[in-house]
Amino acid sequence: MNILQLIVYPISLFYGVLTSIRNLLYDGGFFKSVKFDFPIINVGNLNMGGTGKSPHIEYLIRLLSGKYKVATLSRGYKRKTTGFIIANEKSTIADIGDEPKQFMTKYPQLIVSVCEKRVNGIAQLIKYNKTPINAILLDDAFQHRSIKPGLNILLTNYNKPFSTDYIFPSGNLREFKNGYKRADIIIVTKCPKNITAVEKNRIIQEIKPQPYQRIFFSYIEYKSMVPFNKKEVNVNPENASSVLLFTGIANTEPLEKYLVEKKYNIQSVHFQDHHVFTLSDINKIKERFNKITDTNKIIITTEKDFMRFENKEFNNILTNLPVFYIPIEVNFFENDKLSFNKQVLDYIEHDRKN
Repeated sequence: MNILQLIVYPISLFYGVLTSIRNLLYDGGFFKSVKFDFPIINVGNLNMGGTGKSPHIEYLIRLLSGKYKVATLSRGYKRKTTGFIIANEKSTIADIGDEPKQFMTKYPQLIVSVCEKRVNGIAQLIKYNKTPINAILLDDAFQHRSIKPGLNILLTNYNKPFSTDYIFPSGNLREFKNGYKRADIIIVTKCPKNITAVEKNRIIQEIKPQPYQRIFFSYIEYKSMVPFNKKEVNVNPENASSVLLFTGIANTEPLEKYLVEKKYNIQSVHFQDHHVFTLSDINKIKERFNKITDTNKIIITTEKDFMRFENKEFNNILTNLPVFYIPIEVNFFENDKLSFNKQVLDYIEHDRKN
């Protein structure tokens, strides 16, 4: 812990005590926690973002969609609406938020919903009569104690595991570390592909899983870059030498490492997580790009950031620029993949039969 962390640590303790009291009130039954007789899987974390919740939700969507009718339920962070909404082809980020918009765009067969009151949202989905739903995926509800999901999945970043972090503001934890005990599954995310068995075992020993918990390890797979405007851009991004990277996500380190490994010269423009881009931001990006002297240059952003470009004025500025976004998927190492998939599928089958 550095000097600044030590200075603010009393604030962290106060914040931690408040969250602990809240958790004790739920654990003791003083606050109500609802358990539905319905397959509900939550994906969340102890850290304040950057663990890869969205791509892990998408992994579950791909795993389940071939066999079940799946719905996602998110808070809809930074949306301009309130209440329960089921997304449709006309829904915008202002209506449902960026991550639900991404789910809807990539998986048209999915029922995508948002509701700040998750208990109400689940109740609405269960009685949704257009298409019977077989399973609900909760996005980022680990601290939403009013719901007790049937399968609780906790994510933690390989480069910043909760076991070595501190509670906010000394660190990035939303509650004390012992909150991990509520999880059924812990996934160590964003691992290097060459992680060794020795390193995995070290992390497991550090986390100290409970007897009822399983730990799995996942990694990011970067897919081929997609042009912002497929008709106008005739640049092959693989041949570029310089990149202007702009992002509005919590953790850019894995993406930057990936681009460095591809031998790009990188300049970066970072915004806060879930940043709502303005016309001024887009013009700033264009100006920074024009200042790069290398003529063999491109602009790269993330898939989640790309979803926020619904503004026609943005399109007018970006249309003639070589802008690309990088889709990502998560995957599990071979043995973990088989075991994780089986545990999820077994849970759903068990809950449906009961």
